[in-house]
Amino acid sequence: MNQSDQDNLDPTSSDSRSHRGSGSESPADQGGESEWRSERPDESASLRKELDESREQVLRVRAEFANYQKRAKQQADVDRAYAVGSLARDLLDPIDNFERAIEALRAAGAENVVSGLDMVRRQTLEVLAKHGVEPIPAQGQPFDPNLHDAILQQPSADHPEGTVVAEYGKGYRIKDRVLRPSKVAVSIKANTSEGV
Repeated sequence: MNQSDQDNLDPTSSDSRSHRGSGSESPADQGGESEWRSERPDESASLRKELDESREQVLRVRAEFANYQKRAKQQADVDRAYAVGSLARDLLDPIDNFERAIEALRAAGAENVVSGLDMVRRQTLEVLAKHGVEPIPAQGQPFDPNLHDAILQQPSADHPEGTVVAEYGKGYRIKDRVLRPSKVAVSIKANTSEGV
């Protein structure tokens, strides 16, 4: 083995060091360490910015989901509260018929039958009241177009103008919603002028 072969095999040989260094220099050997370190703060800042934006996005999504859950719960509560509305509305006409039958039988003097029908009517109204269905007060109240349906105007000197003076059909509401408005007569000013 000649000297040049030994130099190639010897890791301490200057020739082998220069040969190895030519293809596999580290950034420090190539003078790029300062460039690498100078790029790193910019990269770190951009990563930190991305992280902050991601955190903000996660917080927004969490807040939106929490708001959605609140709205869904509120809507479910409202749906539950008013679920009996259509059933109650369907029962109003039979309740009216009970009242008409009671009045007719009372006029005919059939008090035993009247008391039985009246008991059934009251029980039905109590069941509806448990679910928030109540009659709308009308007689003597100021006319409210949201609660009352004026079917006629009646001159009256005894009541202020715009007062319900007669109720022709009972109205009902469930909580704050009107199921059926009361059919009423509303007072107007009595004509006090004498004929000409």
